[in-house]
Amino acid sequence: MKQIIQDLKNGDTILEEVPAPLVKPGQVLIQTTRSLVSLGTERMLVEFGKANFLQKARQQPDKVKEVINKVKTDGLQPTVNAVFNKLGQPLPLGYCNVGKVIAIGKGVEDFAIGDRVSSNGHHAEYVSVPKNLVAKIPDGVSDEEAAFTVIGSIGLQGIRLANPSFGETVVVVGLGLIGLITAQLLKANGCQVIGFDYDPSKVALASSFGIIAVNPGEGIDQVAFVQDYTQGVGADAVIITASNKSNEIISQSAKMSRKKGRIILVGVIGLDISRADFFEKELTFQVSCSYGPGRYDESYEQKGQDYPLPYVRWTEKRNFEAILQALASKSIQVEPLITDRVPLEQYQQIYGDMSGSKSIASILLYPEKSSEPQRSISITSNTFQAGKGTLGIIGSGNFTSAMILPCLKKTPAKLKFISSSAGLSSTTLAKKFGVAQSTTDNNLILRDAEVDLVMVTTRHNAHARMVIDALRAGKHVFVEKPLALNQEELDLVVGAYVESGKTVSVGFNRRFAPLALQMKRALGSGNTPMNIVATMNAGVIPANVWVHDMQVGGGRIIGEACHFIDLISYLAGSKVKSVCMSSMGINPEENTDNATILLKYENGTNGVINYFANGSKAYSKERVEVYHQERTLIMDNWRKLKGFGFKNFSSASSSQDKGHQNQFNLLIDSIQKGGNAIIPMDDIVNTTKASFAAIESLKTGAWVSLD
Repeated sequence: MKQIIQDLKNGDTILEEVPAPLVKPGQVLIQTTRSLVSLGTERMLVEFGKANFLQKARQQPDKVKEVINKVKTDGLQPTVNAVFNKLGQPLPLGYCNVGKVIAIGKGVEDFAIGDRVSSNGHHAEYVSVPKNLVAKIPDGVSDEEAAFTVIGSIGLQGIRLANPSFGETVVVVGLGLIGLITAQLLKANGCQVIGFDYDPSKVALASSFGIIAVNPGEGIDQVAFVQDYTQGVGADAVIITASNKSNEIISQSAKMSRKKGRIILVGVIGLDISRADFFEKELTFQVSCSYGPGRYDESYEQKGQDYPLPYVRWTEKRNFEAILQALASKSIQVEPLITDRVPLEQYQQIYGDMSGSKSIASILLYPEKSSEPQRSISITSNTFQAGKGTLGIIGSGNFTSAMILPCLKKTPAKLKFISSSAGLSSTTLAKKFGVAQSTTDNNLILRDAEVDLVMVTTRHNAHARMVIDALRAGKHVFVEKPLALNQEELDLVVGAYVESGKTVSVGFNRRFAPLALQMKRALGSGNTPMNIVATMNAGVIPANVWVHDMQVGGGRIIGEACHFIDLISYLAGSKVKSVCMSSMGINPEENTDNATILLKYENGTNGVINYFANGSKAYSKERVEVYHQERTLIMDNWRKLKGFGFKNFSSASSSQDKGHQNQFNLLIDSIQKGGNAIIPMDDIVNTTKASFAAIESLKTGAWVSLD
């Protein structure tokens, strides 16, 4: 299928060929007929992409601070690589999609095949969209009209926050696409509406809708105009839909408001607010969040958990439905807003010169298709030469892009497949790293007889299931940590492993780091007890990020601290026999990321893992200390290692190498030569059980023994 994307490195807008998505549980698969180009929002993204690195940095000062901190802790080259990797990920454009439902995911009951629907899907021939972001189109509404559903909901949400009553005077600042719809909705609500814009054509269009539209460029003082119109009272509410960096808009909005007036920001403007403007009138100011309640809430959008209507009357989906009803009743008119209709293949007519465009709304027209959507595309023109070490990669997120594929390219691995749920990221990575095929169908990888090794790099909740599927398909498996999220999943994985006769490897890369290998050599092979303290200054991850969800990410202890359980086990040369974990706080949750884990080993070793998210980013992220037979090793951030009390070792250094390359070198070598797994399965299972035991210990407040 074809999809419009934005290259953030050079600013090019591209019509990319990507595999069509499979429908996910809780989602519907839509074949697109129309999509609307939101010139305001998309122009900002296109212009950001075209900006040079310095201009990009000026637009995102918070990101610059993050980069500086990363340079201090990780060094210049890893930071540069991370920045370029981020910029190398294309951005899918568009969020106003209309089409017909062609497939329904598990758990979706409100839609049927053939339904015409509106959604926030991208500019793509096929989109898979969560059910709470999809609304049925009434029979009296055309596909082109329905394409305004999402953009209309943005304006509607601003109105709901302003909470106007019949007869109030409301000012709309900026009569672009959202502003014109907002003004119409306000008029339908019984408000007196004043609109300001410097574009004469938009002012004229607003006037045709019965709006009191004014062009300040003709010398009209906006504040004086509102004061005169309201007999000196001022506007009851001001809704700002403009996009302008100036602070003048917020200042004028305050001055034209009545005492205790409301100002709602829907657009993007400068926000250097004068206290005096707001203080004297006791004004309220609020920023509107996109389509309405539920936006950016993982539970609502991705998991389909609706808010109860009696308590949250208007969610983003119910706003979609309200706009569609307004279109059906002709309360608002959107056809006059359409300035051009362009076939998808001719998309550059819209995107070629967005900065100079005077268009209000552009509609993309999609070709009719009767054949099944293509779920795999070939990237390389040459015939793929399979052999030992042929790989299929399931998952194409940041870590796959930044670490896994660059490492694999330095090995003799043969990269045949890479998959992603939407098809775009896998296609981008396939082109960048020479992978033969991009697909959205994981079964294609599992069924392929040439694939020896399946690599699983998805979100954590899919790891165990995909490992089991790959083993049952007769494939060796490499999976990024963790192997499983609970004991039930682990038992199923072990069962499939035993039956398959294939190897399972987990991405516990720290044991393969050059400095870890040096530590192991310095400590010697004697199976004697030692004290090991590993500290991870992990940094804060926002609470709404998926890794904290115990059902999806398993929390950071199971999902990340397992790295250090494995590392300590490797250095100790023993297995964990019991675990105790304590966490910061009075009543810590099981997804805590501020905890101390105590590990007791079979050979008497004591391990301590300090996993903290409340430290300074300026401090080293990882540190390991080993105390053994009157000797001490101190490893700092995988860059420096110091030894005290050793006869033949005092120090070593490394570029910040956490062992990924060594890990993949050994992995591919073992697959090609038929050797043992790079980490014994018993060790992997022991580490996984120990991470579960840590959570159990937190719940019970006691030591937990491993069977």
